[in-house]
Amino acid sequence: MTTTASTASAAYWEPLWADGRQYRQLDEAEHRLMDEHLGPGRARPALDIGSGAGALARHLHHELGYRTTGVDCSPSAIALAATHDTGPSPAWRCLDITTADLTALPDPAYAVITCRLVYRWMDDKAAFVDCVRQLLAPGGAFWVVTEITGRRTTTDPDLQGLGITPADAELLTTGWSVVRTADLDVLRCYALRP
Repeated sequence: MTTTASTASAAYWEPLWADGRQYRQLDEAEHRLMDEHLGPGRARPALDIGSGAGALARHLHHELGYRTTGVDCSPSAIALAATHDTGPSPAWRCLDITTADLTALPDPAYAVITCRLVYRWMDDKAAFVDCVRQLLAPGGAFWVVTEITGRRTTTDPDLQGLGITPADAELLTTGWSVVRTADLDVLRCYALRP
């Protein structure tokens, strides 16, 4: 019997990063939305889950002023993120947020937690959101950028199905006192606060 690697695991992501796979880059529209919804960091801790090559973590750290830690389950992604550093930089950790001992993180709570193009890949989305709630400081913000199913202009059913469903979106947004959203083509950005 063949088993498929979890799409939230290093077994799935490491070969992709190691082979040089590139993913959608951050653009000015995303930067503006993050700046607007997250505000200045003032050296408060931020955690970027699924940091990949590290662009979002570096934006939080350098432009917004958070003391940022980027985590990814892929050693190749973390190595790539670290190669872009010059001078003071985010802390990088190779860590699977779904299975790791979270006391290995440098801070017990975070003013901002981000996950860009990550939420849709989580096998147990409810457990992932619960994990974020445990790590989020009182008054903090959870920033999620994810594709929405059915927004691509293609007839390829495999591509049409990428993204989160309305049920996934409801699971993500339930139980927050503040839910703000903004759309960017096939993506939706969520700013969630307890």
